[in-house]
Amino acid sequence: MSEYKPDELRVAVLAGGISDEREISFSSGKNVMAALAEAGYTHVEMLDPADDDFLVKLSEGSYDVAFIALHGRGGEDGMIQSILEYLGIPYTGSGVIASACAADKDVAKAIYQRAGIPTARGIIIKRDDDVCIADIVDEVGSECFVKPAVNGSSYGVTYVKDESELLDALEIAFECDEKALVEERLVGTEITVGVLGDPPRALPIVEILPQEGSEFYDLDVKYIDPTLVHRIPAAISPKDYHRAEEYAVAAHEALGCKGFSRSDFIVGEHGTTILETNTIPGMTDTSLFPDEARHAGIPFSAVCDELIHIALEGAEE
Repeated sequence: MSEYKPDELRVAVLAGGISDEREISFSSGKNVMAALAEAGYTHVEMLDPADDDFLVKLSEGSYDVAFIALHGRGGEDGMIQSILEYLGIPYTGSGVIASACAADKDVAKAIYQRAGIPTARGIIIKRDDDVCIADIVDEVGSECFVKPAVNGSSYGVTYVKDESELLDALEIAFECDEKALVEERLVGTEITVGVLGDPPRALPIVEILPQEGSEFYDLDVKYIDPTLVHRIPAAISPKDYHRAEEYAVAAHEALGCKGFSRSDFIVGEHGTTILETNTIPGMTDTSLFPDEARHAGIPFSAVCDELIHIALEGAEE
């Protein structure tokens, strides 16, 4: 890679966007801006893809690299990545295909299975399908989770305690996407594993601690004081810990991710089962990925600097 100095690079931090996670994205973007300043980057601007003049600013800004801090639709699904590739601007994180595959839980599940990574039993329901509750219960059980096939940060996710709640849960999911994934509820310890770098390496594993009145790591607990909802390292057996690290890196590679990712798992009597992979993990003050990096001795400023290095290296290949 050609040598460069951070203070000579023009960096566009992309935050906001069109998804339900717009405000979370702004929080991530502000945290990235602060981290880049700490790392010595002096020519950094934040751009919002939802602005009418976004494409003009992006194409005429003479940016050396874009740091994507967008979450959800338009940010993690390959859309912004394809625009940046068309404009010839290097960018952080995964490419178009990997982003699109990881964003669609249905597609991602097929890729996990092909890579030998265990997945939960599930069924895809489309908005226009004739829904047969009995068929769903036969496949996943009456206690399950209903999720939009494409979305993040737990938007549109419903924990269903019995079959009488299924139709309402599907309607909530369909508000976010045309497809819904209905998955069995697995009992066990919820963990998340960050992956960073090239070659990819697993970061210290986070254990999500159960919160009173919350059946899963939802929006109500996801962005409060992180010490209240997780611990690092996860209190699981060494065997399970090592297996989760292997699966997280395997998922990253199978999807074709680049730079970083974060995969969520359930560990229990059933083994270690993957739930999903985020190609642009949250980067707010309370997000899990920056905390994992800190526990590995990597300040967030160094994480952001490494992601820019990887983006520029990829552009030179």
